Amino acid sequence: MEINKQAYDAYVKEVTPVHNKWLSIVKAFLVGGAICTIGQLVSTWFMNSGMDKDTAASWTLLVLIAGSVILTGLNIYPKIVKFGGAGALVPITGFANSVVAPAVEFKADERVIIGTNQ
Repeated sequence: MEINKQAYDAYVKEVTPVHNKWLSIVKAFLVGGAICTIGQLVSTWFMNSGMDKDTAASWTLLVLIAGSVILTGLNIYPKIVKFGGAGALVPITGFANSVVAPAVEFKADERVIIGTNQ
């Protein structure tokens, strides 16, 4: 079967999504900045509560990771990622999302695996 190059090029152009690069950069900056600002606020709150810098940093990471896991489970973090792109995927929250998302998807498929020793 012979494929017409011009028809194929037209098809590829039709189905390829077009993104505004500058808008994507601004969205990533805003989302990433918001995540970092939240992290800084949490860290400052912990330090003002009497924790030393290292302990506050550890608890801040725990709070950010737990928040990301909860938001992923509630199907909110994927929407943030869709809006903010790399701004939401680069911080530690993005890593937590990438670890939890497959488990959430697996649960949504309603697969049940029962191990038996027969």
